[in-house]
Amino acid sequence: MSLSRTRRSTLTRLRERARTDSADLHAVLDAGLVCHLGLVRDGAPVVLPTAYGRIGDTVYVHGSTGAGYLRVADGAPVCLTVTHLDGIVYARSLFHHSMNYRSAVVHGTARAVSEPEEWLDALRAIVEHLSPGSWEHARQPNPRELAATAVFAIGLDEASVKVRTGPPGDDDGDIEAGGRWAGVLPVHTVFGVPESSRTLPPDAPIPEHITDRRVG
Repeated sequence: MSLSRTRRSTLTRLRERARTDSADLHAVLDAGLVCHLGLVRDGAPVVLPTAYGRIGDTVYVHGSTGAGYLRVADGAPVCLTVTHLDGIVYARSLFHHSMNYRSAVVHGTARAVSEPEEWLDALRAIVEHLSPGSWEHARQPNPRELAATAVFAIGLDEASVKVRTGPPGDDDGDIEAGGRWAGVLPVHTVFGVPESSRTLPPDAPIPEHITDRRVG
């Protein structure tokens, strides 16, 4: 299924890096851990990093009901972004230095979630996206905690995806001149060794849903 093409979601530079399938958008979102949510508050732009979760063609974010930005978010135009840095691209010229990356930009209107079933499904999606297995392992939210939590939905109807891969794009003259290194320094995000809370017994086992996320 193709992504929508609107004035805001159509790339104006480096269009060859665009990805037009909704599966590419889902892949970028699903691989991320933190999104940045931009909106206008008191006449000024605000960009906030936050956890998120996706169900189908909707992204959900949550926060405290006391947060100032949440009080103005319902019905407001927002922009949500997720970026993965995959490598630093070193070129022979500074002009052609770049990054290998995958990025998604979503434009939409924030909608406060009030229907109980959707609200709970959204919270679960957010928790399971950041920390898979935690929804069943940890204590469920109590009424006080639920009352203090607001959830917002943002549709994926208007979005763009941009990806850069590969080596630097050096000019022929710089390549012929030689003498300078060019290439890519890969960037990877990996999980380290889990650190148990000091309030746990020393021999408390670490659950598999946490240890399974380690790489190497």
